[in-house]
Amino acid sequence: MSVSTSRDRTAPTPVRPQERPLPEHRLEEHRVELTGYCYRMLGSAFDAEDAVQETLLRAWRGLGGFDGRSSVRTWVYRIATNVCLDLLRGRSRRAVPTDLGEPSAPVLAALGEPRPAGEWVGPAHDARVLPAGGDPAEVAVTRDSVRLAFVAALQHLPPRQRAVLVLRDVLRWRADEVAGLLDTSVAAVNSALQRARATLAARGVEADPPAAALDAEHRELLDRYVRAFERYDIDALVALLRADAVQSMPPYRMWLRGAGDIGRWMTGPGAGCQGSRLVPVAANGGPGFAQYRRDPAGGHRPFSIQLVGCSGGRIARLHFFLDPGLFPLFGLPARLP
Repeated sequence: MSVSTSRDRTAPTPVRPQERPLPEHRLEEHRVELTGYCYRMLGSAFDAEDAVQETLLRAWRGLGGFDGRSSVRTWVYRIATNVCLDLLRGRSRRAVPTDLGEPSAPVLAALGEPRPAGEWVGPAHDARVLPAGGDPAEVAVTRDSVRLAFVAALQHLPPRQRAVLVLRDVLRWRADEVAGLLDTSVAAVNSALQRARATLAARGVEADPPAAALDAEHRELLDRYVRAFERYDIDALVALLRADAVQSMPPYRMWLRGAGDIGRWMTGPGAGCQGSRLVPVAANGGPGFAQYRRDPAGGHRPFSIQLVGCSGGRIARLHFFLDPGLFPLFGLPARLP
């Protein structure tokens, strides 16, 4: 497997204008929640970081026009929404490989050419998109709203419907607040929300499904996965999978369904992952791992971010994002011994 590398990204620097009528923290304190909002809108952690930086720059430049009739939070969300709508204008929808056709067969076929990074919904580090603290029930809903399946489903909505649904069903804004933000009527907001909910329901995705706690059984399953993957014991790994488990590998369109096909892939074209090390990460509201692949020159180099989805006591989904450029967004080291 080859790897498609996107831009190397580091943590954005705070906006520091020459004149600051408001304390810097009044804008910076909204960075994480704005990044989560923009990530849901755009489907890319990279684009979300850029959108938030542009939002805060516009906010600083426009402070003279801020009349205080709304809160700072409402004001910056309005700016962020406009930034996202501008970015989405004329842009193709981001997707996940399972959106684009049937599973690949035969399993030993070549991966093909990697597709551009801009085609895919990518992963996000929880610490960059989920504000800390808050009511446990609200935290659970917010965490579920950055699940990969939910973010991918959002990309099927027209941009304004997407904004309405996230603001109303995830962030719990009132209809009149959303109408004011979008310069439209409450009736138009309610209509857009109804259509957006219907689209998600047709795709089998709810706006705010119940969150599943990471219990002891789940943790043990993930520990067994790490042991099997690092030993590259494919029989043990396959035994952890559901019979209908899915594996995808953006930036490639190919994806697999079935524990048997996944096992055959890993012992065939995927055998280069033998000797890898996994580092736990919190991604998209759930568990994940940073995979460092063995480097012939010594040590281990960044290779992929893995999202691992579990259901019924087994692993149901393996999404491997083959992009070392993601590692800085997760605060990960450039190499391992």
